[in-house]
Amino acid sequence: METTRHFTATVYIVNDGAVALHRHERLGIRIPPGGHVDRDELPHEAGLREVREETGLVAELLDETDPVAAPAGETLPDPRRQMLYDIDVREDGRVGHQHVDHVYYATVDSREIDPDGHDEADPEVWAWYDAADLQESDVDPDTVQFSLEAIDAAERAG
Repeated sequence: METTRHFTATVYIVNDGAVALHRHERLGIRIPPGGHVDRDELPHEAGLREVREETGLVAELLDETDPVAAPAGETLPDPRRQMLYDIDVREDGRVGHQHVDHVYYATVDSREIDPDGHDEADPEVWAWYDAADLQESDVDPDTVQFSLEAIDAAERAG
């Protein structure tokens, strides 16, 4: 059986020392904005679009990518992490669907969540988590780690 892989992008958005996470209804876990990369998008563009659609906020990537002189090329923002997540695990243990996730960190200038896309989660399912909130929460360990890294990156970017 062939495993289907989809490219996705996730952006941990930071404002004043906290990240925004929402409870994903189907998955039952708290996650940041993100989604599938469309055919005409680059991963970082998809991540920024997803932030805008899901939260109504405009994010600025925390990008530390060194530029490369390339006459016929363009340096793209490096994801902070790349993860492979099993999405559809069959009863026999085989994986039918995975997400190749490009994880970015960004800042936003507001905590006012007002979704800008169609069929997005209500603002009430979003919450802002600072470092103490994250460490005391039942949020998945990878989400806690990436959230803390994003908060730290935002503080260093000043």
